Amino acid sequence: MQLNITFRHLDPTEALKAHVKGRVEHVQKYIDRPSEAHAVLHVDNLDHHAEITVKAGRFLLRGTAKSPDMYASIDKAADKIERQLLKHKEKIQTRNKGAAAAEEAEVEVRHDVLDVIENPERPSHRVVKSTQFRAKPMSLDEAILQLELLDAHFYVFQNAADHAINVVYRREDGNVGLIEAHVP
Repeated sequence: MQLNITFRHLDPTEALKAHVKGRVEHVQKYIDRPSEAHAVLHVDNLDHHAEITVKAGRFLLRGTAKSPDMYASIDKAADKIERQLLKHKEKIQTRNKGAAAAEEAEVEVRHDVLDVIENPERPSHRVVKSTQFRAKPMSLDEAILQLELLDAHFYVFQNAADHAINVVYRREDGNVGLIEAHVP
């Protein structure tokens, strides 16, 4: 993990750097991908402010705190980030348990990657790669969350409301699109 520490109106000491590094590494155990962190430590009158920002994939987690002691401020800011991560992890586990209960309703999906074979008389296609998976029943919000977590271009899922196969995808403008297939 890359860690940057900025000191404002405060002498940069090795003890403060080590404390911030230790707290950020403690938070890192909840993140399954490489991340980067930035801490800003500053003093304003008698208050010691700590702002810690952790970027993990597309997620940006921020914890801020102030107290009369800089070490306490760092601890409080790191605790806020840790609570955010635990809450997010718990939310995913709850969704996964719900999906496991609805496993019977999952639908088999096949995804083919095609290549165009150039033939002067008649162009044709051939399958280059094929993947099969189960499309899990979930809400649109859950599918978008999975798209973000996987950092993918698209995510295929079964809509829990109508059991239709849907696709959420990342558009070129940065927004998320939805393709709905309605069952007749």
